[in-house]
Amino acid sequence: MTAGAIQRVGIISRPRRADLAAVLPALLKWLKARGIEASFDEESAASLESAAASKALPRETLAQSSDLLLVLGGDGTLLAAARVAAPRGIPILPINLGSLGFLTSFTVEDLYPALEDALAGRFSVSERAMLSAQLHRDGRVIDRRNVLNEAVVNKGALARMIELELRIDGDFVCRYRVDGLIVATPTGSTAYSLSAGGPIVHPAVQSIGITPICPHTLSDRPIVVPDTSHVEAILLGQSESVFLTLDGQKGILMQAGDQVKIARAEGRLKLIQPPRKSYFEILRNKLKWGEA
Repeated sequence: MTAGAIQRVGIISRPRRADLAAVLPALLKWLKARGIEASFDEESAASLESAAASKALPRETLAQSSDLLLVLGGDGTLLAAARVAAPRGIPILPINLGSLGFLTSFTVEDLYPALEDALAGRFSVSERAMLSAQLHRDGRVIDRRNVLNEAVVNKGALARMIELELRIDGDFVCRYRVDGLIVATPTGSTAYSLSAGGPIVHPAVQSIGITPICPHTLSDRPIVVPDTSHVEAILLGQSESVFLTLDGQKGILMQAGDQVKIARAEGRLKLIQPPRKSYFEILRNKLKWGEA
């Protein structure tokens, strides 16, 4: 993106984040002083005075009218922003107000230098693949959503082990008896999938990872397939309290015979990266590799 191309910045924040009140009012003044049109979502409005808060926009509308989305929060906030940014090709500048923050790799101290660079066109972008997940029931699409991290079929806390049939590109792969199944992007490989024993996959690798959660058969291991694949998980038997969870933010109760169909989504997320900081440096710092 060339210098001067960013004229409108949309701000998406985590709801009820106490730190926001100390950041957002000054940020809006900073942008206004540089002739940048700034708008913000309804969640951000809670940290502003009532007159300013009345100008809040729904996130879909915000994305449509922005050249850059500034995300103030943690990875959960970024996951929500990705769904509105990726289809429109809008870059996201993520500022971490959370804790771990694999994706929100800029700190609050980086906020204004990172914005200066972005407005001047001095930034690099990591393009991240997303997945389209659809829940089918009796020949109808019950729900659909694009995800940046993963789609998960998992049982409730008191439910028994569930049975799933896995198909890839229409070919039968296996039947699982598991607590759940994770279908993840390379970006999502460092999220829930990692906790379940899945591999870490570099974001540039065009792949989909499939990780069983606590499989009954120990030989059921994670597999990685090309991201051109179409993955289908079918819920077998009369299982209770089984959910399709999308990016950890939306849960849908499933029924026996439901089919979850997952494929690469059309849009790719454009995620602005910190300068002079490699993917492996971020990974090493977040996972505390080499520390006693």
